[in-house]
Amino acid sequence: MKDMLVKPVQFLKRVGPKRVLLLQKINILTIGDLLYHFPREYLDRTGIIPAYTAAQGQLVTVAGRVLHAQELKPRQGLNIVKLAIDDGHSVFSAVWFNQKYAIKQYPPGTLVLVSGKAAKNYRGTTQIQVQECEAIDSLEQVCREKKMLPMYPLTEGISQKAMRQLVQNAIEQVQPLLEFIPRALLTKYRLPVWEEALNNIHSPKNNQSVHQARRRLVFEEFFLMQLTLAKRRQKMKRHQKKHKYQAQGQLVAALLNQLPFKPTSDQIKVWQEIQRDMNSAYPMNRLLQGDVGSGKTLISALMLVKAVAAGWQGALMAPTEILAEQHYTSLSLWFKQLGINCCVLTGSLKKNQREKILNDLRQGKIQVLIGTHALIQKGVDFQQLAAVVVDEQHRFGVKQRLALLDKGHWPDMLVMTATPIPRTLALTAYGDLDISVIESLPPGRQPVRTHQISHQSVHDLYRLISREAQQGRQSYLVCPLVAESAVLDVQNVVDLAAEVRGFAAEPANIFQGLNIGLLHGRLKVAEKEKVISQFHQGEIDVLVSTTVIEVGVDVPNATVMAIIDADRFGLAQLHQLRGRVGRGKHRSYCILVAAPKTNEAKQRLAAMVNTSDGFVLAEEDLRLRGPGDFLGTKQSGLPEFKIADIIKDRQALVCARQEATALVQKDPEFKQPEQQLLVPELQRRFVADKSLLN
Repeated sequence: MKDMLVKPVQFLKRVGPKRVLLLQKINILTIGDLLYHFPREYLDRTGIIPAYTAAQGQLVTVAGRVLHAQELKPRQGLNIVKLAIDDGHSVFSAVWFNQKYAIKQYPPGTLVLVSGKAAKNYRGTTQIQVQECEAIDSLEQVCREKKMLPMYPLTEGISQKAMRQLVQNAIEQVQPLLEFIPRALLTKYRLPVWEEALNNIHSPKNNQSVHQARRRLVFEEFFLMQLTLAKRRQKMKRHQKKHKYQAQGQLVAALLNQLPFKPTSDQIKVWQEIQRDMNSAYPMNRLLQGDVGSGKTLISALMLVKAVAAGWQGALMAPTEILAEQHYTSLSLWFKQLGINCCVLTGSLKKNQREKILNDLRQGKIQVLIGTHALIQKGVDFQQLAAVVVDEQHRFGVKQRLALLDKGHWPDMLVMTATPIPRTLALTAYGDLDISVIESLPPGRQPVRTHQISHQSVHDLYRLISREAQQGRQSYLVCPLVAESAVLDVQNVVDLAAEVRGFAAEPANIFQGLNIGLLHGRLKVAEKEKVISQFHQGEIDVLVSTTVIEVGVDVPNATVMAIIDADRFGLAQLHQLRGRVGRGKHRSYCILVAAPKTNEAKQRLAAMVNTSDGFVLAEEDLRLRGPGDFLGTKQSGLPEFKIADIIKDRQALVCARQEATALVQKDPEFKQPEQQLLVPELQRRFVADKSLLN
């Protein structure tokens, strides 16, 4: 009966054209969608309590006899019905909003079973906001029919009672359901079979049956998703590269020898992983994540040099012109000494400059090209592209990364991020990539001292900035907005720059003689580059900026990062901003100026003060914001799970990944009879590209 799952929902009893449209609003298009429309909570009718014992906000079930009804109309469009009910211990009120039918449906003398959230009024009397109510013949009937009622996410026009009936019709119509998860896994993890799990998630006998059903369905969802990712990894390995590299290139050794520092153990380990992939017959598809300043640039340089040493070309794509120029400045210093021709391509180049670069690229004269989205535009043609690096990959969509890969014939790809990604999230969002991590910072990096202060103490901050400037050091002053907002009461960069410049003049004098710079996203590219260049060269002492300096601005002489209205930023962004300082030999400070009003904001700032470990902060950020917001909802690439939660169910995710990887290695084509049952379920749930399963 598995083919019933993909049939449109109108094939179900009691589903007409009008109801089809209503169900579409909550993404229920097929009978399978209806089966996987899970309850958000349950009304536990297995335990009836006296109303007076209910705690504020508790979801309770109370039985009693209706005494009388009251109808209130506090304003137009709002109708409140209150039934006074005697439960044998006290009288409580059952409350409905805009549901006048309750007065006629439950007249005085009716014995009712009421479920809903309890509240206490100013007199201490219990009121229950009704979620479910039914007339009963006797309490003995309730005891015989002990049950937990599922409460579903709904849309206007469909009641809980109607949804329960639709789900039960669907369950009856699709049975029997053939199990698709291998029996060995069900036994190993003590999971119920499919049919039992679906029955118990929709019609549980008790909390234990809900728990067991959920365990099965969570594992199932993760397992199917990880199978698709494992198949995608496998598909990438089918394509053999045309290019090969030298086992140990002299250029790579020359680059390592010219370094003024010794690579960390993490950098050496990651480079070994990348070399192994590059020397393989199949294209590399690897994610490198490392905290701010952990040394990812060296890894990208080694990869590009290895490609050039074998006679191939390399490319590095960055999300902004500022970051692309920054990479070009740092990498070209190394490459020049090795005789490698490196150029930068951005949208702001003049036409004749651009045409020369494109012509040299086609002829193979340019060995490494660094740029922005301009790299993937039509007319950018490499002679023989073998190595691709994508920096700050979360700023790009999957299509943009693939467009750069299409410039070569299955080139090796390394995507990098300075946003530490919790392991469970990486397994979900980037499960088709191999993952390398740089956790340690290069020796000599100064830990950044982080403090939170109030707006009233901002002059203490200014005195710190002034002291640092007197010693020849520079500072950042960052705030959320470019200009004043009629909606948000937060500092803007234009007003802040004017205020700070005022302190450099008489009679304030606190910043006397200091040069104050202004930087934000609305400036023209040339203006931005001029300001950043002046800051790099030490001509600007205090840079007042928005978050455009979040990545790509590397000034070792900067020792103070002051963030105004810091509670307006996410943890990942705060950590990126803090990473702009502490890059030199001097002690550095991150000052968070904020008056947090919510618990979440207070927790974010406390985490920043208490730890500088990006991975610890990433876990906290994930816990506070959830996975979609952590990565950016549009670019996250995350599937919408029906029941699984990658934060709460992380252990199940790890187990599912292990089992999925093992299964694909053992039976990559799903030829064994038990594995064949997985294919239709994978196609129904996760795989848009059917060729993945072939």
